[in-house]
Amino acid sequence: MNDDQLLRYSRQMMLPEIDAAGQERLADSRVLIIGLGGLGSSASIYLAAAGVGHLVLVDFDNVDLSNLQRQIVHGTGDIHRPKVDSARDHLLALNPCITVTTVNRKLEDAELDAEVLKADVVVDASDNFKTRFSINKACFKNLTPLVSAAAIRFEGQISVFNPGDVNSPCYHCLYHEEAIVDETCTANGVLAPLPGIIGSIQASETLKLLMNIGQTLQGKLLLFDILNMEWHQAILPKDPDCPVCGHGKQDP
Repeated sequence: MNDDQLLRYSRQMMLPEIDAAGQERLADSRVLIIGLGGLGSSASIYLAAAGVGHLVLVDFDNVDLSNLQRQIVHGTGDIHRPKVDSARDHLLALNPCITVTTVNRKLEDAELDAEVLKADVVVDASDNFKTRFSINKACFKNLTPLVSAAAIRFEGQISVFNPGDVNSPCYHCLYHEEAIVDETCTANGVLAPLPGIIGSIQASETLKLLMNIGQTLQGKLLLFDILNMEWHQAILPKDPDCPVCGHGKQDP
């Protein structure tokens, strides 16, 4: 690290659990962020600020005026621009020491597998069940840790799934594919700060995974009710018959 980087990350490196070695691990890391809405906005901002060396941003949507109430990585001047371009410019302005790669399309099948395989951690900041199931399958196929979250109305949830640990559940253990419903902010609404809070926790869990510090939310589901300001934590067991991570695992 040069002098500017040492100063930039000095408050983080003061933490004995991180120090220079942890900061170097962040600099050498690659994180795949899928979705640049409310969750992806705050997660990407904090991962960039913390010094994750390479961020890969995936989204196929353009910035809309209705996004700006919660998607803080975009601004009014970005309306009609691809979200990946808007986010890239914001993140590089915040921290020019990092590398940002953009993918302005939906990742599917072999292309999704390839990007997941290259990542050290995947941040699922998407807004629909179908995408989440696809990301989960790709992560378990390629043994890539997954930080998954959702935020809608006044409620948010987050968990960590680690395919490298045989005891870790996966997203399919939490929701079965038959449960797919239209649970998006577009259809149901969301309080502006909620995705920011949950996305920030996604960033925190990602940093812990990259530096191998602390305890993550693996095997747990963190639930937040912002209307009543209540936090709850539930144990999330592995489903032994899960078709993705259990005995019922299907061949790719």
